[in-house]
Amino acid sequence: MHVRRRPTPEAIGRSRDHEPEPARGLGAPDPAPQGPEGDDPFAAQRTRFAGRVIDPLPPSLQYEMRGETWEPGCPVPLGDLALLRFNYWGFDGEVERGPMVVNAAVAEDVLGVFRELFQARFPIRRVLLAKRFRPNADPDSRGSVTASFNCRPVVTPDGPGDTFSQHSYGLAVDINSLQNPYVREDGFVRNRFARPYVDRSQDLPGMIHQGDVVVRAFAAIGWEWGGDWSSGKDYMHFSLANR
Repeated sequence: MHVRRRPTPEAIGRSRDHEPEPARGLGAPDPAPQGPEGDDPFAAQRTRFAGRVIDPLPPSLQYEMRGETWEPGCPVPLGDLALLRFNYWGFDGEVERGPMVVNAAVAEDVLGVFRELFQARFPIRRVLLAKRFRPNADPDSRGSVTASFNCRPVVTPDGPGDTFSQHSYGLAVDINSLQNPYVREDGFVRNRFARPYVDRSQDLPGMIHQGDVVVRAFAAIGWEWGGDWSSGKDYMHFSLANR
């Protein structure tokens, strides 16, 4: 599967800003709100969504990704990917900022999803670029990550498979991986720290539920939710191809 974007001449190499922003490092947060607007005259600006699409990927990021999350033989070239940078609400109620690499063909749509989540104040633990997949790594982690592109195989509670994940195309996003685990049909979860979240009747910060703002926002761009799968539930996972 190889998705090609349809660039226009003016789109090549441009950075599409949705709110003005100063130059910052990839993961540097924007200033967080400081209290009521009367206490901080800039509070309104700091709580507005700020997001941008950077297409193509900066050369420095391409260099970092080679041999880490991308290598020759991956199903999409680096030139088909774009970098998103956007604000989100952290679990502590502060405005944070994070980077995400996605397929350039869906970059604007995915940025729109995170705009909706920001406006709804849906909490996200941490938006980070993916790290190199290591099949023998310890599956137990207290970390909770929201990320997209990573050239790696499908991973289930039983371990890695032998086909490319949709993340390898930049056409899937995982949100709050700890709070929304991949649960096997018998209830087994690979990461023991995620097991308290198997009971989906709970309404804990960062959890995704049927019909909520996260599911609706992705459905609006034609993406489907792994929480709707009939054989095992991947509650963190949204993808264009529904796999």
